[in-house]
Amino acid sequence: MSDKDKLNKVAAYEKAIAEKYGAETVQNPHANWDEDKEKEYLEQQKELYKKTMTNERYQEKIDVNGIKVSKKLFSRDSLQRCPICLSLSKKAADDVCFLKYECCHSCYIHYVEDREERWATGWRPKGNK
Repeated sequence: MSDKDKLNKVAAYEKAIAEKYGAETVQNPHANWDEDKEKEYLEQQKELYKKTMTNERYQEKIDVNGIKVSKKLFSRDSLQRCPICLSLSKKAADDVCFLKYECCHSCYIHYVEDREERWATGWRPKGNK
């Protein structure tokens, strides 16, 4: 196939695409681009970057004893009492256990660790520690 035939084939494709989708689809992307559009584009990129960074900060994960917890959910503002032993949450590990198992870290060690299936079915120790 000669170069002329290849160019004719490309031109035929361009013509078919332009007829089906419009003339803008086959024109050079820089044809309608100017300084104002460039500035507007750069401003949009900056805004997108700011939003992305803000979103990532809120979705940041904290690793506490091998468990990844969203920083957004990880809050020391509200002190909780363990429903099993009635102790107040004192450590970060307590907060993680409250989120996942609804008990403090100490109760997790005594009652839940290696018995997660039993805990998930609703078993709880009778009375306080």
